[in-house]
Amino acid sequence: MDTATITEIVIKSIILLLIMTGGFAYLTLFERKVLAKMQVRVGPNRAGPWGILQPIADGVKLIFKEELIPAGANKLVFILAPVITVFPALVVTAVIPWGGVVDLFGRKVALNVADINVGVLYLTAVTSIAVYGITLAGWSSNNKYAMLGGLRASAQMISYELALGLAFIPSIMLAGSMRVMDIINAQNTMGLLAWLIRQPLVPIIFLIGSIAEINRAPFDMPEAEQELTAGYHTEYSGMKFALFFMAEYIKMIAVSMIAATLFMGGYLGPFIDQFPWLGPVYLLAKVVLLLFILIWVRATIPRIRYDRLMSFGWKVLLPVALFSVVLTAVFIVIGG
Repeated sequence: MDTATITEIVIKSIILLLIMTGGFAYLTLFERKVLAKMQVRVGPNRAGPWGILQPIADGVKLIFKEELIPAGANKLVFILAPVITVFPALVVTAVIPWGGVVDLFGRKVALNVADINVGVLYLTAVTSIAVYGITLAGWSSNNKYAMLGGLRASAQMISYELALGLAFIPSIMLAGSMRVMDIINAQNTMGLLAWLIRQPLVPIIFLIGSIAEINRAPFDMPEAEQELTAGYHTEYSGMKFALFFMAEYIKMIAVSMIAATLFMGGYLGPFIDQFPWLGPVYLLAKVVLLLFILIWVRATIPRIRYDRLMSFGWKVLLPVALFSVVLTAVFIVIGG
């Protein structure tokens, strides 16, 4: 690998990290504005015009907040747990293409960080790492409520990861490849409607599994305030707490990018062949739509009881996910 290629990869990685961290900050504002509109409230409107500087104000506040470490905590694990949680959320999108190949300063540049032939396997592997950070955060705090929150999180995330993993399989079967670009090209060749007809239940399964995986309402039981104070991050404050907060919102962006790529054609859209730079615009529009749906779910559906959450994952979602794989296989055999 020559120096120019390495430099290109480093620059694209930095751009992706800046986009994800900046997106996290303003996703919090977007969520608060949407929730306020849906629930007939005002929402942020003090910091900057229309409240657009609110994320910066929140960030500055968290930086200057006092950070405490409980006397009985395992200090090393306590400090590393938030980092372990946020790291997978940042790196999982490395294989998601933002667009095709564009001409930049006389050089052909692919609008993605990495294009590996087992991209879907990479997605499933990296997303499963986050459970370690949450579990270790609960255990290292030396707090019974945090410990219970960590155990709840590990049980919930592992349970729903099974259905989420099965939701990747129909796309792999239809494309005949684990490479993400091959899946996007297969959608372009087959047509988006035909693609979705062959896996009608899978997008819904993916959405439900993703919400449970990132501990969002109505599946936010690991941090149920009524029962566990604040769950696995009870003892965290300042920037350590902000990292957990960041991980949740970056995961929202990441799963939206994955869903847009698997079921909505990714960066594909009208005139993409003539204007390749439209790719990131189309992907952004699809991601914003999916983020709106995630926020809509939070605003309208109440938190469900923990035993019902686990029962739904094992008794309903997992069998339906298995059935959807079989159904896609039947469509492939019948329709080609």
